[in-house]
Amino acid sequence: MASVFGWLSGKRKQEPKEPPLLLLGIGNPGEKYKGTRHNIGFRCIDVIAERAGIRLNDKRKDVELGQGNIAGRQVVLAKPRTFVNKSGAAARYLATRFGTRPFGMLVLIDDLDLPVGRMRLRASGGSGGHNGLNSINADLSTQDYPRLRIGISRPTSGAIAHVLGGFSKEEEELMVETLTKAAKAAEAWVENGIEYAMNQFN
Repeated sequence: MASVFGWLSGKRKQEPKEPPLLLLGIGNPGEKYKGTRHNIGFRCIDVIAERAGIRLNDKRKDVELGQGNIAGRQVVLAKPRTFVNKSGAAARYLATRFGTRPFGMLVLIDDLDLPVGRMRLRASGGSGGHNGLNSINADLSTQDYPRLRIGISRPTSGAIAHVLGGFSKEEEELMVETLTKAAKAAEAWVENGIEYAMNQFN
């Protein structure tokens, strides 16, 4: 009988693990860009990491990441170590290393077409002109992955200066609240999937 139990135990150990869910925040690396509108994806990852007690202490060529659990699911939180327009290298590395399919990767990005204080979850879709999404689409050869767009507002002119600039005091106060809500939306995606999260937070 013991040998039977041993065989069953061995069979369980050989079963493949479910790949972790990936949460990839988009932004530019370095102190120069810290706090800019374009780096709101980085800030959201920081909030999620703090809430989950996950440290991003694994630095690779194209990505900085940390592993842990949210709602009982294994997750990887990550930030590219490349500039925004090369974000696909990080997405490709994560997908290859962990074996996660595109639908298991949530990308967190800034969105010029949403006002500060707004956010929108989508299961898939085009890039909307965002260079980070263009890069990810190219490197993953698909645009069928969920994304959480966080509003940074569109200026009347000077879009580049706008995305590489900071928030006003009033905007920053609103952004702190929005990032907490965005973190909760990401957690809902981890626990219950994109449809549930969209219904709850869009």
